[in-house]
Amino acid sequence: MTYSVSAALQQAVYERLSDDAALSGIVGGAVFDGVPPGIVPPIYVAIGEERATDRSDYGERGALHDFEVAVITDEAGFADAKVAAGAASDALLSAPLILVRGRCDGLWFRQARARRTGRNNTRRIDLRFRARVFDDN
Repeated sequence: MTYSVSAALQQAVYERLSDDAALSGIVGGAVFDGVPPGIVPPIYVAIGEERATDRSDYGERGALHDFEVAVITDEAGFADAKVAAGAASDALLSAPLILVRGRCDGLWFRQARARRTGRNNTRRIDLRFRARVFDDN
């Protein structure tokens, strides 16, 4: 197993989401690796939790990375959040991710959960993806 490609995978996910025109049209470029302190935009995307497991194969060091991308909004209803979540999913699945280290052999949508959170009924959609990566170093 290797966790050495994790940073490269996260960078590629962040860049793909940040550079996507359809998603930017909805969230105005508010894609965060970590949500900044203070006032946040009314709708934004945040890269969330990750879990990695060994998937080394034929002498290659590899891993499966299950990671989360969240769409969070304080807008009433889920309509805009669902459009943004669809755009995020489309962006990630539109073409293979190019990593600065290693390679991504596959990226799959796993599941989504839409829910209200907190006292002010913030809407949150958690999208879960799985990536299979190998370290070529």
